[in-house]
Amino acid sequence: MAIGAHTISKAFGSARQKKRVGRGNGSQKGTTAARGTKGQRARSGGKSRTAVRGMKQSLLKVPKLRGFTSMHPKAQAVSLRTLNRVAEEHVLVTPSFLKSKSVIKNISHPVKIVAGGTLTKNVTLQGCVATKAATAAIEQAGGSLRF
Repeated sequence: MAIGAHTISKAFGSARQKKRVGRGNGSQKGTTAARGTKGQRARSGGKSRTAVRGMKQSLLKVPKLRGFTSMHPKAQAVSLRTLNRVAEEHVLVTPSFLKSKSVIKNISHPVKIVAGGTLTKNVTLQGCVATKAATAAIEQAGGSLRF
């Protein structure tokens, strides 16, 4: 047999094997796949810069959170017209009374009586605040405002 370039082969075990990574922890090259730990380049897709551009349109669709929401609730307004409709003569009007008549939604939020319409009944208000015009109309009808 003639010896030539095409008949030469490597000895068994002399060739270096290719490193097979990411095939489980039993292979000694699992988890981090021989890339070390921590850092941007250790993450999947850490080398790419084009991924950020695709997010731009998605971020633009999300509305901006603007404004301010106070932790102190606004007062629930009750007009004199409504008060005249729901209250009887010589009755004590409190936030719980107004809640029972479905005039206000929440007892824990403050109640403010505003001058809208006229009041003809003698009522006493307790636990409510009132505008100057509403206070004058309540007192003119013979009622009073207690705190």
